[in-house]
Amino acid sequence: MNEKFFDLKKEKQDRMINSALKVFALNGYRHASTDDIVREAAISKGLLFHYFENKLGVYAFVYDYSVRYLLLELSTAVDAKETDLFTLMQQVETGKMHAMCGYPYLQPFLNRAQAENVNEALVAVEERKQQMEEAYENIYARADLGKYAAAEDVVKLRKMMELTIKGLMNERILEDAFQPEMLYEEILEYLQLSRRLAERSGQPSDEEITEK
Repeated sequence: MNEKFFDLKKEKQDRMINSALKVFALNGYRHASTDDIVREAAISKGLLFHYFENKLGVYAFVYDYSVRYLLLELSTAVDAKETDLFTLMQQVETGKMHAMCGYPYLQPFLNRAQAENVNEALVAVEERKQQMEEAYENIYARADLGKYAAAEDVVKLRKMMELTIKGLMNERILEDAFQPEMLYEEILEYLQLSRRLAERSGQPSDEEITEK
């Protein structure tokens, strides 16, 4: 990548980044086209290749940029002393939403990258991907599951929520007027439901109480 990219006006940088994020998020690396990126960004192909050697260079750059930007937002949104699992999940989603306010397809792109199967794309982002995964592990390692009677079920519930959130995001990005803020509100409703289920998990049913 040509470092002079950062000499461009911020508006133009963001327009190129957002265009690449959208095209890669919707199509994956294999089917994404630099023609689509330049069309979305309203720039010439020559300008794109002035700053990036090829499609892989664009992909690696926006992945690196996305992870660094997201981790910065998470460092602000997530309380380092918080130990409640569902509060941590909400804070993580808040950090994602803040990142997506400036780059709407940032998280959908990172989700799509998780399922990527093109080897050159996987290798290009391997180090930064590991950094992101370690950051999430460190956040959730603080969660105190001892407060729940059925801790194993709560862990499964968290996994279910992560899949639900990804599914919601995959649906919403296909909408013409994709709005991260609306998605965030929907995610919060599911998180609140998950908290209620977790708090009820392990409690005796009415029948069990009657039998006793």
